[in-house]
Amino acid sequence: MQKRLKSRFLFCDRWLDRQSIVRNMEAFQDLIVIVLCLGLFAVMLIQLWGILIALTQPLDYKHVTAKILFVLILVELFRLLMVYLQEHSISVGVAVEVTVVSVLREVVVHGVLEISSVQTAAICGLLFILGGLLVVCAKTPHMDCISANTKLCPIVYEDRRELQNDLEFQYSRRQKSAE
Repeated sequence: MQKRLKSRFLFCDRWLDRQSIVRNMEAFQDLIVIVLCLGLFAVMLIQLWGILIALTQPLDYKHVTAKILFVLILVELFRLLMVYLQEHSISVGVAVEVTVVSVLREVVVHGVLEISSVQTAAICGLLFILGGLLVVCAKTPHMDCISANTKLCPIVYEDRRELQNDLEFQYSRRQKSAE
């Protein structure tokens, strides 16, 4: 009995090729991310225009600082989407940085004195955990590429080379014992 190839087709008549479907879905996903990037860029321009308008009026430092921090969050999100487009994986380090800036923006907007002690403890705990994640990301520079399994990741391909060498060694031993 002949076994069918798993990656060759989905239905018994072979009209749908699984690899072409995956390739098309990835292209569509890239298109969605590009549209999100363009939307983020438009929102950044609108926010910058709002900052310029706010600077011409009587200065409200809290309002202007919140707008500037919001633009920085949008820049980091834009960077996160760019990394996704290049590597097809989410960078954990950039995502953590976005979260840290977002939390600090909320603290600045609401004011440290207006936040309750329970919320302050929760924010401190969250920032402590996010700081730990940043340290882990810094200590393991290839953490993102291992999960993405990209060609640029030297660790994944090094492991594959070792596996390939082991298989070749086992094959050569079998050949020698067969002779």
